[in-house]
Amino acid sequence: MASVINPVHSPIRTCQLSSLYLSSNKISPSFALLKARSLSSKASSLTFSPLPETIKPFSPVETSCKALRFSGWSQQLRRRGSVEPPVAKAAAADAEGAEIESAAGYGKPSKSFSEKFPFLITGFFFFMWYLLNVIFNILNKKVYNYFPYPYFVSVIHLLVGVVYCLVSWSIGLPKRAPIDKEQLALLTPVAFCHALGHVMSNVSFAAVAVSFTHTIKALEPFFNASASQFVLGQHIPLSLWLSLAPVVIGVSMASLTELSFNWLGFGSAMISNIAFTYRSIYSKKAMTGMDSTNVYAYISIIALLVCIPPALLIEGPQLLQYGFRDAIAKVGLYKFLSDLFWIGMFYHLYNQLATNTLERVAPLTHAVGNVLKRVFVIGFSIVVFGNKISTQTGIGTAIAIAGVAIYSLIKANIEEQKRNAAAISTS
Repeated sequence: MASVINPVHSPIRTCQLSSLYLSSNKISPSFALLKARSLSSKASSLTFSPLPETIKPFSPVETSCKALRFSGWSQQLRRRGSVEPPVAKAAAADAEGAEIESAAGYGKPSKSFSEKFPFLITGFFFFMWYLLNVIFNILNKKVYNYFPYPYFVSVIHLLVGVVYCLVSWSIGLPKRAPIDKEQLALLTPVAFCHALGHVMSNVSFAAVAVSFTHTIKALEPFFNASASQFVLGQHIPLSLWLSLAPVVIGVSMASLTELSFNWLGFGSAMISNIAFTYRSIYSKKAMTGMDSTNVYAYISIIALLVCIPPALLIEGPQLLQYGFRDAIAKVGLYKFLSDLFWIGMFYHLYNQLATNTLERVAPLTHAVGNVLKRVFVIGFSIVVFGNKISTQTGIGTAIAIAGVAIYSLIKANIEEQKRNAAAISTS
C-alpha cells in the first residue's frame, strides 16, 4: 500500500517572545505517528522518540518572529540556513533563560521593608514605646484623681496583661513555652519583686505628682550599683560612683521644694527602686532559655496572684462600701470601666514594646533611650496636669536626669568593653 505524505503546516509566531521554548510534545499534534514513521528529508534527518538516546550539545535558540514550517514528517527549523534539533534548542533556551534570570537577580528573593530600612523600624519602636508610656502615665494619674485605690488599680494593670497573654497563647502568637517546677521556682522571686515594685510605684503615683515620682525613680541606678557592689560582690568602677553623685544631689534638691511632696509618695517610690533592683538581680539567676515574651507573660501571671491578696485586705472593704459607687457617680460606669481597661492595656503594651525595642539596639542606645523616656514622661505630665514646680525643683530634676544619662553612658561603654574583650579571648 502506498503511503500518502501530506505536508503539515503549523505556523508559530513568537513576536512577543525573546526566545523559543520547544519540547518534543509540542512539535506536532501527530507526535504518535512521528514515532512510528520517521522519514528523512533532503535537508536533514531527525529521529523523534519520547526519550532520545543521544542529545546533541545545547545551543541557544533565537527567533525572528517568522512562521516555522513542518512538512513531510520531517522538521526543519530554518533561521539563516541553520538546522538544529528543536528539543536540544528548547533545553538550551531553558538553561540560557535561567542563567539570565540568575545574572539579573530575578531569582533572588527581594528584601523586606524591615531589611531595607532597619533604622526606620527601630525608630518606630522607640516612638511607640515613648508614646504608650506617656499615655499610660497620664491616663493612670487621671484615674487616681477620681479613684485613689492604687492596689486595686495595680491588679487591673496585671489582669488585663494576663488576659492579653492568654489570648495570644490561644492563637499561637506567640506559642506558649512549657514551664516546669524548676523554672517556676526561678521566676517566682522575679515576679514577687516585680509585683512589689509595681504596686509601690502606683502608690507613689496616687500620692504625689507623676513628675516627682519619676524624679525619685531616677535613683534606681544608684540602688543597682549598690546591690551589685555589696550584694553580688561585683566591683563597681569609681567613675560610675562619681556619676551617681549628680543623681543623688538632683533628687535631693527636687524633693526639698516639691509642692506635692509627702512621705507616702516618697517612701513608696524608694521601695519601688529597691524592689526593681532585686528584680534585676533575680532575673540574672532566672535565665530559663525562654523568649522574653513568654518570660514576661509568666512573670505577669505570678505577679497578679501576688497582688490580689493585699488589694483585697487593704482596699477591699472600702471599695465595696463606697469606692466603686463614688467613681461611677463622678464619671459614669462606661468611662470608669473603659479607663480601667485601657490603663491595663497600655501598661502591658508599653512594657512589651520596651522589651522588643531594647532587644533591637546596642546597650549605649538602650541607656540613652531610657533617659529620654523619663524626660518625655516628666515633661508631658507637667504640661498635661499643669503641675507647678519651683525653680529649685526644676533645676534638681534636670541635674538628676543629667546624672542618670552620664551613668548610663559610662556603664554602657564598660559593658561594651567587656563584651569585646570576651569575644577576643574566645576567638
